[in-house]
Amino acid sequence: MTALRATELTRVFRTPAGDLTAVNAIDLDVAPGELVAIRGRSGAGKTTLLTMLGGLDAPTSGRVEIEGIDLYGPEGSALLGTRVASVFQGFGLVPILSAAENVEVPLRIRRADPVERARRVAEALAAVGLADHAAQRPGELSGGQQQRVAIARALVVEPAVLLADEPTGQLDSETGAQIMALIARLVHERGTAAVVATHDTAMLARADRVLELHDGRLRAVVAAG
Repeated sequence: MTALRATELTRVFRTPAGDLTAVNAIDLDVAPGELVAIRGRSGAGKTTLLTMLGGLDAPTSGRVEIEGIDLYGPEGSALLGTRVASVFQGFGLVPILSAAENVEVPLRIRRADPVERARRVAEALAAVGLADHAAQRPGELSGGQQQRVAIARALVVEPAVLLADEPTGQLDSETGAQIMALIARLVHERGTAAVVATHDTAMLARADRVLELHDGRLRAVVAAG
């Protein structure tokens, strides 16, 4: 079974200097419980690829499927925030909300039952080791803790696919390694398919598969790092 499938995925940007192909006819399959790391120099197109895989930027051509459903087709919008979730380098937390309230946001959008919301938020925070920090706001948390909240928020909807764009980019190396270990553990325990764009050698070492984006195309890396 394939949780995430990209076929001939291409993104072309129109610029005054001419067309720029950031992603060129990429094919990618990711299985449930598989952690795929994508590396590449800055500007190689990693973020562009992730935004297309996450339904945030329509490809110029090609197809993205989540559990067999076309992400950009008529049924695709229902997958956003439910079957596919994203974690970003900048955390993206709402400053005035507590950790628990931030994690609860996607469940409120889905109008989940309040009792169910409370249970799932508590479970998500416990899974990332922040059960005792539920009432704290982002400004009262360390960078690593804020990223844990962001991960909990992504996983609280129990997505089939998790996408992470440089999730340790704002963290020190020790905290980054902890976050990478957490992502790997949760992906494997929950059977979530994950694609992580990263330069972090700790993440590359924990990935089940490492791919490199070069000149808009993906190629396999024999050894992580």
